[in-house]
Amino acid sequence: MDPAPATPRWNLERPYLTGRFHQEAKVSAASQAPGSKPFSLDSFSRGAGGGAGSVLGSYAVSVQELLVIDDLLSALVGIEGRYISIKRVRGKEGYVVFQIDSSMDLALQELTRRIFPLCEDFVLASQFVESRSHFKNGLVNHALAAALRAFLLDYQAMVAQLEHQFRLGRLSVQGLWFFCQRMMSSLNALAVLIEKAMSNNTSGSATLNLLHSQAKAMAGDSAVRSLLEKMTDCASAAYLRMLERWVYEGVIDDPYGEFFIAENKSLQKESLTQDYDAKYWQQRYSLKDGIPSFLNNVAATILTTGKYLNVMRECGHNVQVSLSENSKLTSFGSNHQYLECIKSAYDFASGELLTLMKDKYDLIGKLRSLKRYLLLDQGDFLVHFMDIAREELTKKPEDISVEKLQSLVDIALRSTAAASDPSHEDLTCCIERSSLLKKLTTLKDLDCAYSSDKLAAADVDQPMTLNITGLETFCLGYKIPWPLSLVISRKALTKYQLIFRLLFHCKHVSRQLCQAWQIQQGFRSVKILGTPILRSSILCRSMLKFVNSLLHYLTFEVLEPNWHSMHGRLQTARSIDEVIQIHDFFLQKCLKECLLLLPELLMKVEKLKALCLQYATSIQLLMPSIEVAAPESKSKSGSSRARAKRSQDRDEQLKLASENVVMSQSILKFESEFNAELQSLAPTLSKSSQAEPYLTHLAQCILGVGIDQ
Repeated sequence: MDPAPATPRWNLERPYLTGRFHQEAKVSAASQAPGSKPFSLDSFSRGAGGGAGSVLGSYAVSVQELLVIDDLLSALVGIEGRYISIKRVRGKEGYVVFQIDSSMDLALQELTRRIFPLCEDFVLASQFVESRSHFKNGLVNHALAAALRAFLLDYQAMVAQLEHQFRLGRLSVQGLWFFCQRMMSSLNALAVLIEKAMSNNTSGSATLNLLHSQAKAMAGDSAVRSLLEKMTDCASAAYLRMLERWVYEGVIDDPYGEFFIAENKSLQKESLTQDYDAKYWQQRYSLKDGIPSFLNNVAATILTTGKYLNVMRECGHNVQVSLSENSKLTSFGSNHQYLECIKSAYDFASGELLTLMKDKYDLIGKLRSLKRYLLLDQGDFLVHFMDIAREELTKKPEDISVEKLQSLVDIALRSTAAASDPSHEDLTCCIERSSLLKKLTTLKDLDCAYSSDKLAAADVDQPMTLNITGLETFCLGYKIPWPLSLVISRKALTKYQLIFRLLFHCKHVSRQLCQAWQIQQGFRSVKILGTPILRSSILCRSMLKFVNSLLHYLTFEVLEPNWHSMHGRLQTARSIDEVIQIHDFFLQKCLKECLLLLPELLMKVEKLKALCLQYATSIQLLMPSIEVAAPESKSKSGSSRARAKRSQDRDEQLKLASENVVMSQSILKFESEFNAELQSLAPTLSKSSQAEPYLTHLAQCILGVGIDQ
């Protein structure tokens, strides 16, 4: 906000041009005259001669009345007379007290003192008009001061008419008191208002609230209430223009910081795609303290309306609410027309932005693309990528070339059905520096049931953590343009990536177990029950069933149903805020049902997966693989000799494998640990499913593994 312009010096140095009392200049001149006596404003009068004739009580009552009427007409416009003086109230600028010569007739004194409050209220109102017309006091105070100035002009016109009657000899003190009655209650109500405004130094919405409350307090006096409502309408005109520009154009036109919406220009829209904790949408525009009382219930709607218009303007889509006579904000009156205008502006801005996001920027298409890649809905792409990137992904995270992985991702995309997706070029890849469990400990806003310290400690205990590779840290990313980043922010994308890492690692474990299974198929001729090879085959099948059941649960029991539920709700959403809320709810629900927000269960699942990986690696190292049969040769005799040779070699390998003590011990160890972990998972799932019913589906999917054994 730019600083308010300075008030010109002449407006302060020449007060008689701005409504200050002209006698201040006279006092100054008198004090500078040669041989003049010290002069006090409290005792100043136009009868400076000071003789016996200046005592009002020395005149007849009829003459006293004429003299006091002449002074009262001056006092009514804030000017001292010969027998009526002004005394300033110390410590209160603008507050004065009128005093009458004590020698005057008592009956006249009583009538005169009844008129003094009107004189004092006029002085106070004049001081307010002068002081609140400075730039620094804001547009609302400027408008109120202008309305008061117009009212005081009517008041001064009344005084001029009374003076005319006095010159014609038709005015008495009693008559003056009678004619002042109409103005007295009105000016007194304004003086009460001004006194509160000056003591609290109100501005902007505080001034409007004061006007509104004072008008309501005067419900019993229709004339005064009508006057205060008129003042409220005049003062709120400037505020209405600010409000109108915001709800119809999305522009904050607030030179003096009076509007109840603040803009934080340091927050840029680019932070939505870069910062996990970006507060752009919540804090770029926000509500300030001091909302006008009559806008309290619609303040959030007003804020949102302007935010929507700003998003469209940031997109280069200049749109303005069409204005008509009925849509102009004319006043904050009791007919509540302004509330209807605000609602109409909100409906227009909300619908326009939602249409822009869905049609021009294809919001639903982007969400579907995220599901296709980060939620592993595009199966052929992932299989092809894992085949061609195997060598690179088995390296340590610090040794992996992200550029090479990106090129392999591009190759996989172009080589599969994903090439027909226009959004596939927005897909990127990255390598995280920590495991999934440790990543979860860094995201403090996730609603985890256990402390991050316990989760981190459990992660350190995992044996595979020491030899973490790209297979555990690989992650896909996605380029999200503005304004889609409002919905798919860095935080939302991070949640997608957490789910992706869980699914990707499960796929990797499943592939490793499949390779171990293929190796063991060469030993199917071994029919001796109880041999290590047969036990290994059964264990491998159990592990595969566990991992595939887990994948089935994650994909078909969690992601698919929640996605379709979200998709249906998005079709009926009426605003971008509702879209954001639906999308965030979808991600939070998926995270929870994928066990990512249940550390106790997640740690058990991760440990089971780690055992599966260790088992698969051990099988590939300890069991010799059976060579694939060579193409048949043209010579039948040569072919039969080759088959005999291969059979002899395989029998020798089988014999060695069955007698391998290390392998036998390893299989028994893996079988014991896997079964123990799986059995310990059952009571945990059973206990947790009482509070989280969706875990019943997980239990049904994976707890049948132990039965086959």
